This record gives sequence, structure tokens and C-alpha cells, in this order.
Amino acid sequence: MPIHIVLLAAGKGTRMKSAVPKVLHSVAGCSLIDRVLTTASTLSPASVAIVLGHRAELVQAALAHRSDLAFVVQEPQLGTGHALLTTAPLLDGATGTLVLLSGDVPLLSTKTLENLIDRHTATGSSATVVTAFVDAPYGYGRIVRDGERIARIVEERDATPAERTIREINSGIYAFALEGLFDALRQIAPQNDQGEYYLPDLFTIFAARGSRIETLVVEDADEIRGINSRRELEAVSRIVRLRKNDELMAEGVTIEDTATTYIDRDVTVGADTIIHPGVTLEGATSIGGGCEIHSGVRIVDSRLGDRVTILNHCVITSSTIDDDARVGPFAHLRPDAVVRERARVGNFVELKKTVLGAGSKSMHLSYLGDTIVGKNVNIGAGTITCNYDGEKKQQTIIEDGAFIGSDTQLIAPVTVGKGAYIGSGTTVRQNVPADALAVSAGKQRTIDGWAQKRKKKS
Repeated sequence: MPIHIVLLAAGKGTRMKSAVPKVLHSVAGCSLIDRVLTTASTLSPASVAIVLGHRAELVQAALAHRSDLAFVVQEPQLGTGHALLTTAPLLDGATGTLVLLSGDVPLLSTKTLENLIDRHTATGSSATVVTAFVDAPYGYGRIVRDGERIARIVEERDATPAERTIREINSGIYAFALEGLFDALRQIAPQNDQGEYYLPDLFTIFAARGSRIETLVVEDADEIRGINSRRELEAVSRIVRLRKNDELMAEGVTIEDTATTYIDRDVTVGADTIIHPGVTLEGATSIGGGCEIHSGVRIVDSRLGDRVTILNHCVITSSTIDDDARVGPFAHLRPDAVVRERARVGNFVELKKTVLGAGSKSMHLSYLGDTIVGKNVNIGAGTITCNYDGEKKQQTIIEDGAFIGSDTQLIAPVTVGKGAYIGSGTTVRQNVPADALAVSAGKQRTIDGWAQKRKKKS
């Protein structure tokens, strides 16, 4: 039978105290709602509908990279039962199973979703709810049972003192048989202080009809942990980070301090790589095998080959570093920087839209922007490629084997030929032929005794 996903993402998230919709806050480099959708996609659903409300346009824009999503805006927002009912026009005539998810529950596993479908299908239930037993159930709806069967679900604020002692909680994750679902939803009445249509009241309606209701109890209550505050966001983020670190260590990566190592969901790291404390790896970063990433390094959307060393406190964004290269400390690789095999980038060197060729070196206090550097080139300390002419960026080309002396300025567009030498302190404004020497400084003038005479005057 086909599976249809409905994901609730209409809430304001008042306790987040944020102008950003709650479901767009990130956990380990991925928004809450994107995590839920990624898990849901493993069910190969026939349709996916998102119920929006607060700042709907922001959520829809954030999900523009995903295809085959349908959106409906819940206005006004009258509770979870009303939210699900707004999807009736989208699912008119559909058959099979509807799986209802929450956009703020990011730890739900594929295995639990599969188990939910299996339990729901095997028992022929009208509704199946995911539950868990927790020691501190405050804030959650409670599962009230009549023997083995579920009798109803009661919200925390509407529960009696006895019901509040129940440890089995409602996750807000359900599977429903589509046949007759929306007719039953229309029977929910707003009989509560908030005047809202509570989806859990649907279970009372099913029980009164004698319809079969099932539960799936998860052992790991973290799976159904919702996020309603910044504190809860941090707690879930910590869980996700530690799980990612455990996964990498099981694959042969050394992480010296998992508490201070932040690695996003989509990052890959090869075996025998060593990651020191305080490292952050973000986005679609790929790290090869046998690398060493020292403390204080941040790498975003970049690819590192094998046996690459990144020394302390480097920032690397949207760049490529090939095998056996070495970067840092305190280097900055901006977007489209490419460091070829065995090349060296030293302290306080910045690269932007630059290729540093195989075996080439720029070791100290230099800026290379919009530059193509060939093989085995030495870039002296304090070198600057002056790439901006006031209107647009221009390119500098330094060919194989060239030697660039310290404190050189190369005014783009300009080419330094193969094997050429640039004397220290030179400003290069014209192309330099292969094997030539370019200098621009005048003859040194020395005045004997000048300093002593100055001291006497003072």
C-alpha cells in the first residue's frame, strides 16, 4: 500500500525567541525539517505534504532544493488536529497509510519508521502511535491504557494528577489508515482551555468506534525528543555530534576529544586521519585518509586528499587540497583555492580563487588572489598579487620554477615566465619573460654617521 507523509511545521516556536521559524534552526549543519525529510524519504513515499504557518515563505524557500513537496498553509492555527485536516484536499482519493511527522523531531531513525509501518500494516490498525517510557514525562501527552489497549491520549495541561504520573508519552508520530481518517478528524471538538483541535482526541473517537489502535514503543527516547527551546536545541545537537564522531571512530578515524570536535552530517573522513581538539568540519567537506587536522581548524565545503596536514587555526572554505600538501598555521583559504600535491601554505598566507601548483610554497605573510601558480614556485614573504583594478578582478600567472622575492607586488594582469626571478621589493607591472630577472628598486644610498648626528640634535 502507498505511504503518504504529512509533516507538521506550522508552529511559531515561541520559546525559541527567534525571528527564524523553529524548524529552520540547525543541528550539525542541517535544519531540523531537512533532517526529518531526509529520514522520511527512506520510505519512498507516494507524496509528501508540509503544513506551514508561521513565516511560511521562509520555510518554503529553504526547501526549494527539494522536489515533489506539496505545501499547505494552516491559517488560522487551531491545533494539530486542524493542521492535519488542512491536507484533506491534497489527499482526496488517496489510499494506503498516512505517516504524520513533526518538523522539530530530528532524531527519529529510519528503523523506527520502518517498524511503525510494519506494525501498522500487520495489525490492520486504524491508527498506530509511537511512544516511549521516560523518567521525566513533563510537557508530553500521556498514553492512557485500558489493560493492554490504548484508551486515549491526554495532554499534560489537561491531565489529572494521577495521569501525570504515567511515564509512557506520546511522540506525536503516527501512522493512520487513510480510509475514513478525515471524516473522523472532522468529529474532533475543541473541548479544552486553548480552544484547539487536538489530534490525540482522534484516538478517543477511534476507541469509541471499536477501531483498532496500536502503539510502537521505542527503547531510545531520544528518537522522539522534540525541540522547543535553545537549550533543547543544544542538547540534541550534542547527541547528533557525538553519534557522528562515534560513527567515524568506528571507521578508523582518531578523534582526540569528541566533546570539542564538531562534524556535520554529510562530512566524510578517511581511515587513519587524526583530528585534534577544537576542530570544526562543516557542510559537504571530504577528508582523505592519513590526514592530520590540528586544533582550532575550521573547514567548510572543501575536499582534502590523502596525507594532508592542516596546522593550527586555519580557516578553509570551498577549497581543494591535494595529496601530501601542508597548510598553516593561521592560513586562510577562501573559495576556489586549490593547493596541489606536496605544496606548502604557511602562516598568515591567504589564498582566494588561486591555484598553488605541485611542490610550490608560499610560507609567510602573503596574499594570492586570482592567481595561477605553476609547479615548484617559491613565493617570498610579504608577496601580494594586486588583483583588483578598481573595477574588476584581474589574473596573475606565475609559471613553473619561478622565484618571487620577499615584499613583491604583482600588479595584475601580469605573467611571470618560467624560471624567472623577481628581486625583493619589486613592483611588477609588466610581464617578465622566462629566465629573466625583474627588479624595480633603485641603487641603495648609504649616509655614514647619519644616526649619530640625529641623536645629537635631539
